[in-house]
Amino acid sequence: MLTIDDVRTVALFSGLEEPELELLARTSADMHLQPGEFAVPEGGERALFGVLSGKIEVIKTFDGVERTLGWRLPGTIFGEVPMAIGAPFPGGYRASEPSRVFRVEPRNYYAIAAAAPEISVELGELARERLGGLQGIAAEKPKPRVVMVGDLSDGSCNELRQFLLRNQISFEWIAPDATELECPALRLADGTVLRRPKTREVAELLGLQTSPRLEQYDTVIIGAGPAGLAAAVYGASEGLRTIVVEREAPGGQAGTSSRIENYLGFPSGVSGDELASRALQQAKRLGAEILVTRSVAWIDPRTLTIELDGGDVVRARTIVLATGVAWRRLAIEGADRLVGKGIHYGAARSEASATHGLDVHLIGAGNSAGQAALFFANHARTVTLVVRSRSLGHMSHYLTDQIGRKSNVTVRFDSEVAGVHGNTSLTAIDVRDRSSGEVRRHDCGGLFVFIGADAETGWLPEEIARDERGYVLTGDDVAKAGRWTLERDPYLLESSVPGIFACGDVRLSPVKRVAAAVGEGSMTIAFIQQLLQHEPR
Repeated sequence: MLTIDDVRTVALFSGLEEPELELLARTSADMHLQPGEFAVPEGGERALFGVLSGKIEVIKTFDGVERTLGWRLPGTIFGEVPMAIGAPFPGGYRASEPSRVFRVEPRNYYAIAAAAPEISVELGELARERLGGLQGIAAEKPKPRVVMVGDLSDGSCNELRQFLLRNQISFEWIAPDATELECPALRLADGTVLRRPKTREVAELLGLQTSPRLEQYDTVIIGAGPAGLAAAVYGASEGLRTIVVEREAPGGQAGTSSRIENYLGFPSGVSGDELASRALQQAKRLGAEILVTRSVAWIDPRTLTIELDGGDVVRARTIVLATGVAWRRLAIEGADRLVGKGIHYGAARSEASATHGLDVHLIGAGNSAGQAALFFANHARTVTLVVRSRSLGHMSHYLTDQIGRKSNVTVRFDSEVAGVHGNTSLTAIDVRDRSSGEVRRHDCGGLFVFIGADAETGWLPEEIARDERGYVLTGDDVAKAGRWTLERDPYLLESSVPGIFACGDVRLSPVKRVAAAVGEGSMTIAFIQQLLQHEPR
């Protein structure tokens, strides 16, 4: 954990009074980076970083070629430009040797700047040296698109917060006062105030697309996870009229992953939301429509007509099912009541700041749990993995190695969470030793659950064949099940209904990886092109 003496070693903060130093030490994330690991990627959310040890390389990609722009050494900062102009990081910052940095969130920087105005002056001078012409704006707080008033222990408030984060809408959260009776409330930049709004209402007012522009599309993709976004990118790039229907926000389950280290092309790893953000921008740039806050109410398997919730109807020449899977829920009394109030399914990067200095627990022994444990270790005081088995055999070797080197990460094998406690928010959990039966209570500032996932496909018409667990059959599995009626063979990713395809986690397959989902999404478009060429609908 950071100390006042740690913060004081950074030149920008060396002259601060003890209360300001204590605030920074208490609220900043203490990040220990391995060589090649990013403190923040190019395009990352703005924040201010201080270097405590090691060496940080500044990189930027120009026309696909990565170049080194400079270095940050102990005692220096980075992030002055994003903080000054309220923009994402123009370059990436990664460790070239074992390094330690601390991350100051914008809210805490502005609190320090208000108490010590000389900080903003010095920050502005540093930013001006980098880009020039940035005089006097470092202390001016950029205006968010939304101000949210609400208690984050309230489930509806947390739902709206997640919606804004995952749709990349900048916002400021403030706690309600005693007179605020209808929370959550949102105040938009134009002065509009919404009380207890639905996400679709928010999306429409913020300019997100919620209705289709055409009556018919070459392909309608249901779900905006990695598979769906890949299909959208390739479909739009091939000139197909492409639309994606997403009931929440782009990214799917992968969007809640704090770090994916084995995805091709990202040698230092990439977060799920960053990957989804890039794919979303790419799909939109190529011409795909992305609907959010909309779900499919009904599909006519004969005509491929789709009815959306709310009554909109679109016709499709082909359909791609990329709905992914949903996290399994904890079968513990009181757990549902505390979802969003300390209990979370999955773990997005946005949850990290809420765990600062706390003792958090994660349930699971797969890669998602391991990635989250390593990420939270930079913020939480302690991270405990609660594992039912006696090993981490389902976790990739690179993750188990890193977990073994983290001093504040503990693994409790042969254990399970037996109870949860808290009135308005989670305060403690009971952990049972499966061998002895002994149950112990532990203070818990957050419980993150990774206990597998299930396909939610009960809404599909019965003509689309599924296995007993709800996964969609495709290709040879359709033929073997006796559910194929045409003379030609089904395409590899085609369902039992000609022209309806499935890709990603919703498809029956032993491989559940982001890379596999992306590959299947792109393959689906290749099959669709063949189908439309030989069997125009």
